[in-house]
Amino acid sequence: MSYASLSVKDLNSLLSRSGSGSSSSPRTPGQTRPVKVIPLQHPDTSDEARPPSIPFDDIFSRWTAKIKRMSLLDWVDTLFPCFRWIRTYRWNEYFKLDLMAGVTVGIMLVPQAMSYAKLAGLPPIYGLYSSFVPIFVYAIFGSSRQLAIGPVALVSLLVSNALGDIADSSEELHIELAILLALLVGILECIMGLLRLGWLIRFISHSVISGFTSASAIVIGLSQVKYFLGYSIARSSKIVPLVESIIAGADKFQWPPFLMGSLILVILQVMKHVGKAKKELQFLRAAAPLTGIVLGTTIAKVFHPPSISLVGEIPQGLPTFSFPGSFDHAKTLLPTSALITGVAILESVGIAKALAAKNRYELDSNSELFGLGVANILGSLFSAYPATGSFSRSAVNNESEAKTGLSGLITGIIIGCSLLFLTPVFKYIPQCALAAIVISAVSCLVDYDEAIFLWRVDKRDFTLWAITSTTTLFFGIEIGVLVGVGFSLAFVIHESANPHIAVLGRLPGTTVYRNVKQYPEAYTYNGIVIVRIDSPIYFANISYIKDRLREYEVAVDKYTTRGPEVERISFVILEMSPVTHIDSSAVEALKELYQEYKAREIQLAISNPNKDVHMTIARSGMVELVGKEWYFVRVHDAVQVCLTYVQSSNSEDKKEPSFLRRFGNNGSSNNSSYSDIQPGNTLLKEALLSGEK
Repeated sequence: MSYASLSVKDLNSLLSRSGSGSSSSPRTPGQTRPVKVIPLQHPDTSDEARPPSIPFDDIFSRWTAKIKRMSLLDWVDTLFPCFRWIRTYRWNEYFKLDLMAGVTVGIMLVPQAMSYAKLAGLPPIYGLYSSFVPIFVYAIFGSSRQLAIGPVALVSLLVSNALGDIADSSEELHIELAILLALLVGILECIMGLLRLGWLIRFISHSVISGFTSASAIVIGLSQVKYFLGYSIARSSKIVPLVESIIAGADKFQWPPFLMGSLILVILQVMKHVGKAKKELQFLRAAAPLTGIVLGTTIAKVFHPPSISLVGEIPQGLPTFSFPGSFDHAKTLLPTSALITGVAILESVGIAKALAAKNRYELDSNSELFGLGVANILGSLFSAYPATGSFSRSAVNNESEAKTGLSGLITGIIIGCSLLFLTPVFKYIPQCALAAIVISAVSCLVDYDEAIFLWRVDKRDFTLWAITSTTTLFFGIEIGVLVGVGFSLAFVIHESANPHIAVLGRLPGTTVYRNVKQYPEAYTYNGIVIVRIDSPIYFANISYIKDRLREYEVAVDKYTTRGPEVERISFVILEMSPVTHIDSSAVEALKELYQEYKAREIQLAISNPNKDVHMTIARSGMVELVGKEWYFVRVHDAVQVCLTYVQSSNSEDKKEPSFLRRFGNNGSSNNSSYSDIQPGNTLLKEALLSGEK
């Protein structure tokens, strides 16, 4: 191993020339130790010592080692996560809580499932089908113990929007395509879970998701207004056609459905608010949808108002096994499948991870995504359309203190009993009651609080939110998502290509160097620029970094400076501790920058590169090009050595045959300028000042 010890040697030789002796010389009382430069260990770049690593070799080796360590029990837990809670289930403690939570969510899910199916353009029975088999499958393959899956408003809107351009909601093809969509979504979720690709969705900003869901909630609410008004409106995912259709049909307005729907909606909102506000009354939140259905059904059964449309006949019995029939439109449905998969990752997996953290157990995102995929695949074989995690039902499940996936099994049993025994009663449910449930559910998705928060905290994120929500409202769901994701990626690329770079100064009385803009009291040294690069360095941002370095050669003069007076910048110190990666293009660009500096008689110094960055630089030959003596462990070490050269070149410009001869004729030096190198360091100060004598 070789060390950057030449800087120490030069400093010691300077001390010896000054006549002050070595560090072992006697010290007067009050003196401290001379400041020593910590040697930086350079890596051995010989092929025999360390051959270059193969891309992804570390990842595959970790996977292989993990697989070898797995026992039979580990494999069972991985394939069937339910065994993790089955082995540790406490019947006396958990069963009562799981039973109450399962019944509560089941009562909430029955009316919601039928409402969301209507939103998707499907008969209400398919909402119950989507709440039956997927729940049982997820209880076995899902990792979360509190997540409640089934139909949700946003996915139902996506289904309706995707299928509306292909088939009319009254056609049998519409139902077949919804079931096929569940199969495609399940396959995509399983693939992403097995390949551990869930991290791809991280590039979509939370602002984009919030803006998209807020706009979608408005569209969902407007699409359900027709059941309140008593007349049909245009089927669209854009706000302008919906509003125009509502205004155009105003002469067909009917009071009975409007009054009933408004009454049920008010009751739902009041019960939901009270259930959230008071913990002892939280059951009201779960019972609100059922209350609305019972009230609406009772009024319709007793008074028989002719202007209020009812759900009508609903098939009785459990869903039968059937494989999706037509795959002719599979290619057309792939974009919507990918979008629904993205919603599942962002919403369902996000909710599941939050609930797991709150209940203190571990949850793997990719395993969770795989469980959702299996639930959708098997659900599609029993006439289900895409299901995913519900925020509202999961919150109710958690607030009801569900402990394990058994609560989901009990919810599934409630749905099964409804399919077997209650469907004859469902035909009297008013359409406006189902619409009120949907509007109540999506009202909380209009996240105006998030918009206010973003405006106050980060205007860029607010811009993303506004762009996504506006384009979703006026141009449709697909365009809104594409534009939002496009702007989100554009901001990521811009941040990466234009990284934060800071000029560092020394905090008075310390050896700490910080951003001079953040710490105005920090000072710099004449002739020395200290720059910190706060990002990886690669082909996309190296040009920006080089431009900023050239600018700082001039701009640094505006900060408080100390040290001997010099005509221009002579040293540039790169603080590279925040740099996590550097590629070959960036290394070549740094070499060119070094040659440019050398032509202008500026010395480049590098401080504290991490292990991987240091290895890349060493393999490129840049360590030898710049000189091992110009690599340092600390910024303070680099500054000391640079100050030593500046002072010695001022006093010995005629003796030293170095390019640093230019420091001569700069006028007399201020002896006090070096008093802050290290308080009380008499030996070093005498050595630095000896040249003046």
